[in-house]
Amino acid sequence: MTTQVQSSDGRTVNLDPRPNIAAEMLDVRAVSTILGGCSIRHIHRMADSGKMPRPVKLGALVRWRRIDLEQWIAARCPVQQPGAHRS
Repeated sequence: MTTQVQSSDGRTVNLDPRPNIAAEMLDVRAVSTILGGCSIRHIHRMADSGKMPRPVKLGALVRWRRIDLEQWIAARCPVQQPGAHRS
């Protein structure tokens, strides 16, 4: 739920109650839940083929940025540009 507050200059600002939403990183199980229960293997195949945002690799960890997934879903899941992944 978004909260609206007035800034000091009178503008209305929307605040997302989730902490640092832009930096929130999700593991493949969380991505599976967001995508309605897709298998882990299917998620990796889609990411590898450019059909969804590619994950960020943090050493041995593989994570997706929540904001990337939310924007991708809001855009109706377009095929991603080759080489557009973060590493």
